[in-house]
Amino acid sequence: MITIHNYYSTIDKINGATLPEILQKGWEFVNKVSNHGKSWEAYHTSEGIKKTVDIYFTKLSEYQNKTEAKSKKATPKKSTQKKVVPSRQKRASSMLKKKSSQPRVKSSSSTKRKAKKPSATELKYQNANKVERLSDELKMIKRFALMHGKIKTQNQIRLFLNALQKAIMEKRIRKTSPHAKEIREIQESLIRLMSKFDRAENIKIEISEEKLSEYLSLVGKHAELRSVKLIKSYINLQGKLIPNQKAKNLYNRIAGAINSDKLTKKDKYYEQVEQVLSSLKSFVAKNPNEGILIAEERTLNGMQNILGECGCKTVSGITTRIPEDKVMNSMDVMNLKFDKLGLKGKWLEFIGNPSKHFKVMIFGRPKFGKSILAVDFAGYLARNHGTVLYVAKEEGIDVELQEKLASVAHPDLYVVESIPEDLSMWDFIFLDSVNKLRLKPQDLEDLRAKYPDKSFISIFQTRKDGLFRGSQEFLHDMDVVIEVPEKGHAVQYGRYNQGGELQIFKNKN
Repeated sequence: MITIHNYYSTIDKINGATLPEILQKGWEFVNKVSNHGKSWEAYHTSEGIKKTVDIYFTKLSEYQNKTEAKSKKATPKKSTQKKVVPSRQKRASSMLKKKSSQPRVKSSSSTKRKAKKPSATELKYQNANKVERLSDELKMIKRFALMHGKIKTQNQIRLFLNALQKAIMEKRIRKTSPHAKEIREIQESLIRLMSKFDRAENIKIEISEEKLSEYLSLVGKHAELRSVKLIKSYINLQGKLIPNQKAKNLYNRIAGAINSDKLTKKDKYYEQVEQVLSSLKSFVAKNPNEGILIAEERTLNGMQNILGECGCKTVSGITTRIPEDKVMNSMDVMNLKFDKLGLKGKWLEFIGNPSKHFKVMIFGRPKFGKSILAVDFAGYLARNHGTVLYVAKEEGIDVELQEKLASVAHPDLYVVESIPEDLSMWDFIFLDSVNKLRLKPQDLEDLRAKYPDKSFISIFQTRKDGLFRGSQEFLHDMDVVIEVPEKGHAVQYGRYNQGGELQIFKNKN
């Protein structure tokens, strides 16, 4: 059993950096409260800290026992190691076995071989204008062109139309854009397609040969730099629990590009690609089955610089932040620009104007109106700000919920009884209620970490004393806290407009 007396000698053997995410949180917490083992005073004086640390020690002991049991069952054989990739990719896979993380330099004899004719895809890439980032209008044109000949549902067309109109509203696509004419054509086509769903559930998309050729020609003139594409694939794996094979596959993709001269030292991001190779090789060696991919801060900083240059403000959860230890002049702080959601009307008066991707807690006694308030807010967000998913675990999809939805129903408001595995298609997620869904503080934290570009609105039941049911940890990091202390009356005491009040049953919507 792990205790404070043997913890650090044990964790050194386990390698804390490769622990599953939930245990890694405990690892970081213990380092913080014990000053990396120098003082356990907080553990002895705080009952809450002691309880948290003891739970972590128990879970860590269980993890250690399972790991040791697996290693005992595994019987080593001389030639049982699986090949990383099929035989035609031996050159790439052999790199994982070498000591050096650098891709193998081809010998002079290899240059004498007859050059292999590049594929049609490779020829297109070679002839295209290489860019760090495809413009938003080109991405939309490509997305539309690739729909040709495919069967699409009304929801798929609506999501595309919403994405296009959102890009226009946010000025990412302007009237003065080089391809504004094509964007207008695509928008009109999508609107016409939407009207056809009155007569059919699914529609086959057909684009005239002339237009399809025009769109593909426009898109084909530009190509995203191969190095940037590979670096983005690496960043997408950051901080996630991934199987060993997934890291090997990406390693071999990069190695194959280098060995075939598709990626050379002439590429402006070649040095960063080498860092990615080194990181992947280290991960594969340390994690025979699976592990959490964590890059060195130096490497991630380099990646973030690339994202800044290519105009990708955020990619896969990595956001630009002011370093915690950076001292800034107050005038510089005033000049910082943050994205605001832009609430209007009664919601602006009640909540204020939160940043995008905000977090809300709503709690109140049964029948006081907290779910009606939540549904009303969900309808407003669907009409004005994006797609909404309402997880109605508290009441289920029944007559009572139907009545609440009567005045707010909208094509962009979706209802479900349990949390779907993939939340990527919605902008706002309502969880009603956290208690019925049996979510713990860590579960909410994991959801927000997995979907950093989403807003989460969490509804809670209350105890007899009127406080919300559950751990006080739920309050941490909430931007807006709404209480319904009496029937039909809500009070807001979050970060943006403390003291805001709302009469729930008056002026709905």
